[in-house]
Amino acid sequence: MAFVVLDNCIKCKYTDCVAVCPVDAFFEGPNFLAISPTICIDCALCEPECPANAIVQEDKVPADQQSFIQLNAELAELWPNIREVKTPPADADTWNGVADKLHLLELE
Repeated sequence: MAFVVLDNCIKCKYTDCVAVCPVDAFFEGPNFLAISPTICIDCALCEPECPANAIVQEDKVPADQQSFIQLNAELAELWPNIREVKTPPADADTWNGVADKLHLLELE
């Protein structure tokens, strides 16, 4: 079972989680990160590192965010792999905790 990046990552895109991933399972888009379910080994190291609390185990994804399971899988196939921590967007803290950001997700 893989971990999943949820709605709160959108426009926050903290990359603290990337630094602890032993298998490089993260993929980076313009304003969101995705975890590949085929690469993730369910080690749980990333979950506590996320300042936005936007990473959960697949079987704990809230009902209203179930679409993020498939979204992570799809975006991990499209976006480049990220292996190093990057500076978050300047306004990341402003967006942290804002609900229902899916419509703000940038795909390209």
